[in-house]
Amino acid sequence: MEITCTKCSTTTKLDLSFEASYFACPNCKTIYFKARNDEFAFKTSCSEKTYLYAFSVGQKATFNNKEYKVTGVLIKKYKNVLRWAEYILQNYEGSFLYLSESDGNFILLEEIEYEKKVGNHPLVIEHENLSFDQYDYSYPNLSYASGFFDFNILERIELIEYINPPYILSFEKFEKTQIAYYGKHISRSAVKKAFKTSSIPSKSGIGVVQVFPINVRNLAIIFCTVAILILFSQLYINKDRKSQEVLNTSVPFNGFVSKDFVSPSFELKGGSAPLQINVSSNVDNSWANVQVALVNEITNEEIYASKDIEYYHGYTEGENWTEGSTTENFNICGVSAGKYHVTVVPTKAPEDTSNSFVTIKATWNEPSLRNFFMTIIFMAVFVILVYYWSKYFEYKRWEE
Repeated sequence: MEITCTKCSTTTKLDLSFEASYFACPNCKTIYFKARNDEFAFKTSCSEKTYLYAFSVGQKATFNNKEYKVTGVLIKKYKNVLRWAEYILQNYEGSFLYLSESDGNFILLEEIEYEKKVGNHPLVIEHENLSFDQYDYSYPNLSYASGFFDFNILERIELIEYINPPYILSFEKFEKTQIAYYGKHISRSAVKKAFKTSSIPSKSGIGVVQVFPINVRNLAIIFCTVAILILFSQLYINKDRKSQEVLNTSVPFNGFVSKDFVSPSFELKGGSAPLQINVSSNVDNSWANVQVALVNEITNEEIYASKDIEYYHGYTEGENWTEGSTTENFNICGVSAGKYHVTVVPTKAPEDTSNSFVTIKATWNEPSLRNFFMTIIFMAVFVILVYYWSKYFEYKRWEE
């Protein structure tokens, strides 16, 4: 079909498989209707001459492996606040698709048969074994039009919408006629790919049937399953584990001034567990230091730790006081199975002549459930945060 606008002399040509009864000039937005003599006559002009819409008449896109072209664009508004774009697309077989865009959120729809009338606005309706909640009903006004149409684009309609994200049932009702559309949220990347473009309106707000990115119920089930697997795995691996003392000796300070004390080799079997080290020395108003290295004899990996032993006491202003201790404890965490030995470098205060040695005791403890419970707490907190995020997401959706 080819039409020349009598107002701006712009010629619009597009191959159509339907008979157009209304035409809106893409250039000046003048609207024409087909009169009784089959000629297009002036009807009115769009109230809004410009609008930031994504696609234009004649532009092509591929959906469901079929090529479509935009035959018409409608911009509608409600109470001068809410605006959205409707793109009518037709393929070479004559089938239609309808692409709706609002604030950068897209819905792809197609016309369906729906026998039940919804003019009385039921709160819930059924379709394909799904329940749809009433989202809104309104009487939108046409703000902008461009292209060819086989219906009266100026006729006042009632728009009734039901949602079950990512699906939507949309009804257009005028007089006693009802037209039903079934649609689904479509991602921005899919729209860009379909139209082979990167230029689409920026996104803001929550789409009418935009899906929350995380399924909270499935997330909770997955986390619970993972927690159970971790717990049973740890219990099975360490069912026969007991504390294992790997070192208990006294090291003289004078004997290891220029060399390290090296313990006999020992072998650890089972899951990872902390190596608890207890050091004590007869310090008295003095200090000592112990540097410990755990050496894996297979990989030569070394883990170092250092601990000060300090004990001071006295009498000041009529009161006895003490500070520090002659015994200290520390852990080397996550020591896995393997063959090891321990090296020790003991030092003390040079002026301390009464202290002769340091005692070192190392025990490979039973595996701790601390990391397990930390993981459980993290997963529980994460699920709770996601749950309240989803509630806020729905609140923002219905706030519209």
